[in-house]
Amino acid sequence: MVIITAGAGMGVDSGLPDFRGTQGFWNSYPPYARLGISFEEAANPEHFERDPAFGWGFYGHRTNLYRATVPHEGFHILQAWIERNRAASFVVTSNVDGQFQKAGYPESRILEVHGSIHWLQCTTPCCRRIWANQEEIPVNRETMRARVIPRCISCGAVSRPNILMFGDYTWLSERTTEQERCFSRFCADLRGRRTVVIELGAGRAVPTIRYASERLGARPNTTVIRINPREAEIDTPHLSLPCGALEALRGIAEYL
Repeated sequence: MVIITAGAGMGVDSGLPDFRGTQGFWNSYPPYARLGISFEEAANPEHFERDPAFGWGFYGHRTNLYRATVPHEGFHILQAWIERNRAASFVVTSNVDGQFQKAGYPESRILEVHGSIHWLQCTTPCCRRIWANQEEIPVNRETMRARVIPRCISCGAVSRPNILMFGDYTWLSERTTEQERCFSRFCADLRGRRTVVIELGAGRAVPTIRYASERLGARPNTTVIRINPREAEIDTPHLSLPCGALEALRGIAEYL
């Protein structure tokens, strides 16, 4: 059995920005540096109510970026191991970028714990409806303001990504809850079976994925391989690889 747990560091080798620390965020988004706005402040649902063009400036740019990004070789190295060993597998990720689906992983075997930018909901919300993000959202990179404001398909109010943001009380969690149910059923079949958890690029700043890996690692017959260039520490008998995701996966593949 193989469980892949992935944080933001998994996307860095695909060219996605590293939001590590305020300076890392500002390096990726200079307009926010000029305004003195941190990642936590930019990723706040209040913008969609107070200033939708500003809220959609950040998330519209990210939508366009993720659509244009090609998943790196590491995604396919993992797939090859799973297929070669005919192993049952599941992905648990805090990333909202949809890169695992883009790389060909089955939707039914992915848990996106913070939701996905590729799905939308009403800001109100007027109902519990969630729909696919098919919006085209041009963004002025100088001001980080969207030129188009996506609207709710039910009531016409401003829509927002179906993502759990900071200080978020209106996120509709039904899609993620169903994914959690699928993962729970998968885990029920782990009893007594050898399992490897491959954790990739999950830091301490938002430790959701690290905690998930450690909970899984407490199960019998389970080994966690933590891959992280800066924060790879994990208690024995689990394994630590202090390097980036792609470097580690290539190295393991070469060794095998």
